[in-house]
Amino acid sequence: MPDCISLKPNVDLGVVPTHLKFVGGLVPDEAGKLPRDADGKLVVVANMAKLCSESLVRISCVQVPFFPGLDEADVKEMVDGFRELKLQVHFIMMVGGADPMNPNDEDAVVEILVGGLSAAKKHGIETVSSTSVEEWLKPGATRKEGDEFTAAVAQNVRVHSRAFKEAELDGSPVKAWHIEFLRGGEFKTFTDIGRIWTFVEAVNKEIGKSFFKVMVDAAHCGDSTLSIPENEAIIQKIADGDGLGIFHASAKTTRGCLSTDDGWIGALLTACARTGKLKTAFVEVFHHEDAALEGLRNLDPGHGLDTCDGRTYDQVVLDGLTDVARRLNNLSVRGIL
Repeated sequence: MPDCISLKPNVDLGVVPTHLKFVGGLVPDEAGKLPRDADGKLVVVANMAKLCSESLVRISCVQVPFFPGLDEADVKEMVDGFRELKLQVHFIMMVGGADPMNPNDEDAVVEILVGGLSAAKKHGIETVSSTSVEEWLKPGATRKEGDEFTAAVAQNVRVHSRAFKEAELDGSPVKAWHIEFLRGGEFKTFTDIGRIWTFVEAVNKEIGKSFFKVMVDAAHCGDSTLSIPENEAIIQKIADGDGLGIFHASAKTTRGCLSTDDGWIGALLTACARTGKLKTAFVEVFHHEDAALEGLRNLDPGHGLDTCDGRTYDQVVLDGLTDVARRLNNLSVRGIL
């Protein structure tokens, strides 16, 4: 299908293919092999090919999870497959089983990060991202405040600056590392945009360059305790500090159809556009029945709602791409972007 919507601003628009489900679509088996469809094709590559052929706006990039222990041949096949579709490839480095805020886990976290960063270098990936400041859904975790929060930031600076140096990122194909915070419950400490900027600003000071960036995820911002105006003000502050990164167009709480976002996507996309530093936006939708996200559904039943309204998840993503493209075009027409 030919492109029907011409994206006016110079912004890359892509997909985080989490709508496929982590289990069955993105998570490797015990041998590190990625899921394949009935035709033997990698599920994630086949789906992105389908979306590219059906989208009313050109998809220019894909942000895909990278798990430790992935089979190297599958990684190459995946990256090559995306590039055949003319997609810029971004890695989301998945980190689990260790706490970045705990000095006793420092070596384990660094090892996982260096593995993902080395793979990114090998495959010429320019942009990586991670939620590697805290352990996801850690049982018994408590919120760190005051001196404990300061210590958590300092430990994360040690972990991430070590990974930066040990992976020899300076001068490598990797040009930026985007850090994402998560909603309260998933995380306890790094749960809003202000707290994650405290870390990103500190780690950039430690390595002497603005390499680390803040990922602005509309869903996590919406589910934080900060208001839209508070988020907007911090986004401007981050941009002024050369730390503004990728934007995720995603709906708070449900993480489904973008129409459930309660205004957060439009407000924060506009805030990022006003800074003049918005370069990349991704549509991110989660499947409400994904077995890997049962913990989120237990945390908040709103995450388990079917918001598709009779559509397939592919169509929900395609509708999201059209919606975000038109928002970006309108920002351009109005002189904001």
